[in-house]
Amino acid sequence: MREIFAGLPWWIKWVAVPVIALVVFGGLIATVVGFVISLLFKALIFVALVGGLVYIVRKFMSNSSSRSDW
Repeated sequence: MREIFAGLPWWIKWVAVPVIALVVFGGLIATVVGFVISLLFKALIFVALVGGLVYIVRKFMSNSSSRSDW
């Protein structure tokens, strides 16, 4: 691979090749990044809902155990 880029200017290696890679694989990269962000968002929603449920159950259990009419 080094032999291919040996005689070429620096801007071919550091500008043109990455731009071509983004053009060719841009849709794939966008799909993967979108999937990862979606997965992280769903995980965050899951953690928030479970945390809220635990909070509500603990609050209800502490209120019901302190009452003497149960």
